[in-house]
Amino acid sequence: MDNPLSEQLRSTDPAVALRAVGALHRLAEQVEAAAVRRAREQGWSWEQIGDALGVSRQSAHAKHGK
Repeated sequence: MDNPLSEQLRSTDPAVALRAVGALHRLAEQVEAAAVRRAREQGWSWEQIGDALGVSRQSAHAKHGK
């Protein structure tokens, strides 16, 4: 597909819109992982990261603390 993601999200074709939503989820996960990695490199605690993400310290660590 060569339509920008924003156009795909507005598509009246559910298959196109749903694929765009999936791509958006994958992009958000990649951006979150990179931000968490940078925060950890800068010495942020899991509690600070969890607060910033709106989740518990334990949830942040379980998801990104591999």
